[in-house]
Amino acid sequence: MTKSVTLCFLLRTHNGHPEVLLGLKKTGFGAGKVVGIGGHVEPGESVVAAICREVAEESSLTIEAMDLIPAGSVEFVFPAKPAWDMFTTVFLCNRFGGVATESSEIAPRWYRVDQLPLTQMWADASHWLPAFLAGERGHWRVVLNDDDETVATSTHTPPRERRLVEESGS
Repeated sequence: MTKSVTLCFLLRTHNGHPEVLLGLKKTGFGAGKVVGIGGHVEPGESVVAAICREVAEESSLTIEAMDLIPAGSVEFVFPAKPAWDMFTTVFLCNRFGGVATESSEIAPRWYRVDQLPLTQMWADASHWLPAFLAGERGHWRVVLNDDDETVATSTHTPPRERRLVEESGS
């Protein structure tokens, strides 16, 4: 069964440069990698409630549902370990309260958007994260190789309204 997960990329401008909050994962799945802030959607919990909870738990920052910017989704497929399969709803957010503080799970850090630590992240991040941060929307499907690390395939499906504009030649 595919797990429902959510991520939120908090954005700010610092010294004239756009920055995104990522975190070094300290425990569990992905430990040692730089990851987005987020996690599992609990049974009976909405995706929006889950991301507001996860951001607070992992970074001590508070976000409001009305400030979330839906960016799209990423489906992760692990053929060698189907129990790891995830459907991830992705949000951006540029309004938040508090100061990012280390938790037992994540050591948050702001990164310039043009200097993402992609070599310290899951290999798939280079396929979709820069696109989301640049304003692309849609759904990515990432199939991992049997090593559960490297990407076998990555496909992007734009939102329906974008496809209709492209098809009409506008």
